[in-house]
Amino acid sequence: MSRSLDFLTEALRRLPGIGPKSAQRMAFHLLQHDREGAAMLSRALYQAVDTVHHCAMCNTFSDTEVCELCADESRERALLCVVETPADQMMIEQTLTYKGLYFVLMGRLSPLDGIGPRDLHLDKLVGRAGDGVVEEVVLATNFTNEGEATAHYISEMLKARGLKVSRLARGVPVGGELEYVDAGTIARAMLDRRSA
Repeated sequence: MSRSLDFLTEALRRLPGIGPKSAQRMAFHLLQHDREGAAMLSRALYQAVDTVHHCAMCNTFSDTEVCELCADESRERALLCVVETPADQMMIEQTLTYKGLYFVLMGRLSPLDGIGPRDLHLDKLVGRAGDGVVEEVVLATNFTNEGEATAHYISEMLKARGLKVSRLARGVPVGGELEYVDAGTIARAMLDRRSA
């Protein structure tokens, strides 16, 4: 094998969910059947690494100092939604129900992985939430143990500064049948019930 091919295979293995065999198949495919696609991928990666950085306001990925959402004057500036990743932000945007602004943590608290409060730009979040414009912070972290711990930590930190903090509701999914929903989800839905 050539060193260049080995290097390409190792680089592809860095992608999540890609093992050695998959990486090797991808490398062979790109070099054997799609050299134009390989060149396009190379240029796109180089350009993204060179130009994409964090938005100065919300910390998401952007190729400008302030991203389009933060620059949009029609957004509701009194609402700030905290999410773990840009992918989470995109999912909330796709619902077309939230019109406020965001703060993207770029992770979640995970002591086992060595990720603490300093790794999540929480000082920047506190500055943003305490700017005098934000009235409510919506915590939209994932409902994993790490996401719950992150939400709790942020909630306590922001409440201590007199900010209103809310959390996404949990419960039975739309179209879900109780018979097939796990007991933990049903229990949470019962606890978070609202008047009809």
